[in-house]
This record gives sequence, structure tokens and C-alpha cells, in this order.
Amino acid sequence: MSDAGQLRKMAVTLAAPVDYRLRVGADELPLNSLIGERVKITYHGRIECINCGRLTKKSYSQGHCYPCSQRLASCDMCIVRPHTCHYHEGTCREPDWGDANCMQPHVVYLANSSGLKVGVTRRSQIPTRWIDQGAAAALPIVAASTRRIAGLLEVAIAKHVSDKTDWRRMLRGEPEATDLVAHRDELLEAVREPLERITEEFGPDAYAVESDPVAVQISYPVTEYPIKVRSLTLDKLPEIDSVLLGIKGQYLILEAGVMNVRRHSGYVVSLEAA
Repeated sequence: MSDAGQLRKMAVTLAAPVDYRLRVGADELPLNSLIGERVKITYHGRIECINCGRLTKKSYSQGHCYPCSQRLASCDMCIVRPHTCHYHEGTCREPDWGDANCMQPHVVYLANSSGLKVGVTRRSQIPTRWIDQGAAAALPIVAASTRRIAGLLEVAIAKHVSDKTDWRRMLRGEPEATDLVAHRDELLEAVREPLERITEEFGPDAYAVESDPVAVQISYPVTEYPIKVRSLTLDKLPEIDSVLLGIKGQYLILEAGVMNVRRHSGYVVSLEAA
């Protein structure tokens, strides 16, 4: 049994299958070896902000207290909508954070999670971002000089393909295989004019099409997918005691339902394996 500690999103390592560790307090608890076993996750009635540590009755922006959610640049709406980045307007909540995180190279990618989708991530977050989304395969297609430019490229491509993952569909099984390279070629042709406009506005170094990228194939430690996806939350069920059937994305797949670990960031919990 682990000591009670603050829950964070699971740590992952690309392997075959992905290696998962549950972060509880200062510990990283191996999870793959627990698949097929009964586990008990106990919520101790406390939520601590993952930034400042203060107690909060409700979690905002995946683990923050309300003041931090309003103050931190990492909690701003432009994080989920990169094209709305306003650093260039001088209104970034934390310019130093923006320098280190937004004004850095980003990648626009295609992924096959619940189906084909387009997304954006910092290059340093590959392949973690793809694993967190439960992608079965992913392919970088365009490298952008900043997060905002990557977001504008994503918006152009999203007119032709989804930019969201259907998490319920993702958790019901593996997606149908698809040729990401072929989709890349089709989409880049479809958005030729928007790409040209971005070059005109931001200059020739704004982005570059990835040359000969290779799709990354990702497998997950799942023995059984649910037929019907039932979401479990510690707010409604403070003790989850069930057999662990698998892990995909940031979800624990249990006989009783699925638990989004990232959504419970900041919750003080303990883990017990039978």
C-alpha cells in the first residue's frame, strides 16, 4: 500500500507496451505488473493545488486552486487553443513562462486515437503527448517556430480532419489502422493556400514540413476493453476497489469502470494492491 499523497498524471515511457507509473506524492508506483489484480484507490477527502499546495474544495485546470488557475499562464485558455496565444500582444500572464514554453519549437501532428485527428505539442513532449491521448499511431507533419504558429496551422488542417479525441471511443478498443503518411500528403495539399498565407505573415522560417517522418506505433497494456464505458470519479466514489484490466491514455480501465487519472490531479489518495 502506498502512503497517502497528492495524485499527478501518470508517468509514461514508450515501450511495447507503454510502461505506466502512478505518481502519488513523491512515489512512482509501477502499474503494469498490477494488471489483472484487484487494486483499491482511496480518496482521503483533500485536494491540494499542484502548484502552490493550498487546500481547495474544487480542482481547476486539472489540479489547481482557483487563484492559481487565474494567475498561471499554463492555465490560460490559449493552452488548449494554441492559435489564440497572445504573447505577441504583451498580455501573457507570465512572459518568462511563455518564453520557455510557447516561444519554442512546436510540432503539428496526425494521430490515430479514436480515429484520425490533428494536434499540436512541443517537440520535447513527443511521444508523451501522444501516449496521454491514447494514440495507436502518430506522425509529426509540420515543425513550427512557436506555439501560436503551430496553432494556426492546426486550425487550417482541422477544417479537414478532427482536432479532438473521442475518449469513450478510444477506450472501447483499438482504432482501425490508417495510413498517416497518405493522410499527411492529402492534408498538406488541401491547406496549401493557408500555409502560404502564414509564410507571408510570419516569414519563411515560420514553419517547415517534416521531411520523411516515420509514424510511431504505440501499444497499451490492456487485457480487456469495456463494452460500455462508465466513468468513475473520486468525488462520487471515494473508494474504488476493482480489478485493473488495463491502462490507456491517462485512464485506468477497471472492471467497475474507467478512471481519468489526470482529471484527479491534486487529489490526496493512496493505492493498495490485493
